[in-house]
Amino acid sequence: MSETHETAPARDRRRFPGISSRAYEHPADRSALVTLRKLTGFDTVFKTLSGLIPERSLRLLFLSDSVRVGDDQFPHLNVMLRDACYILDLEKVPPMYVTQDPHPNAMCIGLDAPIIVVTTALVELLDEEEMRAVIGHEVGHALSGHAVYRTILLFLTKLALAVAWIPLGALAIRAIVAALMEWFRKSELSADRAGLLVGQDLRASMRGLMKLAGGNHLHEMNVDSFLKQAEEYEEGGDLRDSVLKILTVWQRTHPFTTVRAAQLKRWSESRDYQRIMDGHYPRRDEDAEAKVSDAYADAATHYSTSAKESKDPLMGLVRDIAGGAGDLGGRLRNTFRGNGGSNGGSNGGSDGGDATPGPREPQD
Repeated sequence: MSETHETAPARDRRRFPGISSRAYEHPADRSALVTLRKLTGFDTVFKTLSGLIPERSLRLLFLSDSVRVGDDQFPHLNVMLRDACYILDLEKVPPMYVTQDPHPNAMCIGLDAPIIVVTTALVELLDEEEMRAVIGHEVGHALSGHAVYRTILLFLTKLALAVAWIPLGALAIRAIVAALMEWFRKSELSADRAGLLVGQDLRASMRGLMKLAGGNHLHEMNVDSFLKQAEEYEEGGDLRDSVLKILTVWQRTHPFTTVRAAQLKRWSESRDYQRIMDGHYPRRDEDAEAKVSDAYADAATHYSTSAKESKDPLMGLVRDIAGGAGDLGGRLRNTFRGNGGSNGGSNGGSDGGDATPGPREPQD
């Protein structure tokens, strides 16, 4: 074990005393969280529901069958965890466990108090700076309260699916699940931002995401080319591809890895990020004064701006409809026949048939 791991971080990093999670939360994530925090009695409901969720058994499982990070076990991870909590000013350091698993993954769960779990595959995959960003990601989940809300909402989602036979209808249940998954995905983007605030090394964050997508072969990968994949994914194809994107992402808890990388890079170049780095950010002691209406307005602005700037063919069609463009029926017909797509789809090819299983969904 290197001396650096056992003593201090490799370099000084800016600290953010009293920072509110609202500083880094994605607008859609922030609006949902502000609303939940404003609901009177919601904490009481959490406590009631906690008895129905096997949280104690999960804690006992990790305590008995995983390795708890500390001064004597995985001390370099312990230094990173304490450093992340120091940077984001999280007073109580969550327990962290390393669990044997061949899949690189990390999570932050818990109702009464968050716990962080990382797999052995992730520890072996990432270097120190990449791992620092991941731990910061999980501490960001803890600071935002995601561990609480995600645990409860996952339970409610499963409960709703279990009673799908009630006349409410399967369609309504699927709509609820889709809305929850959309929030989950945005909460991951928030946590990626927290990881960047902790690591303060964009290239390391990019490398970590590339490794989640392509394994430990950095000499075979390139950050700029990886980001171009995200651009191609977001802009390329025709309306058929747009529909397929919706179908493939709606049940995922995490955005696609290239999209996460592109979103994080965009945020790192934003005025919001620079203001945080300059020490100008919302404080935790102001959270009670945060207005739901302001959070909704920010989320609405984000989605509106994204729709206007998107180069996705479906978003282009929506803008055309809103602008009163003519012959939309003909355009739709030609596109789905393969005559009018932006990439000139082939008439002879088939986009139907059985869907092939995709790769395992990368986690935090």
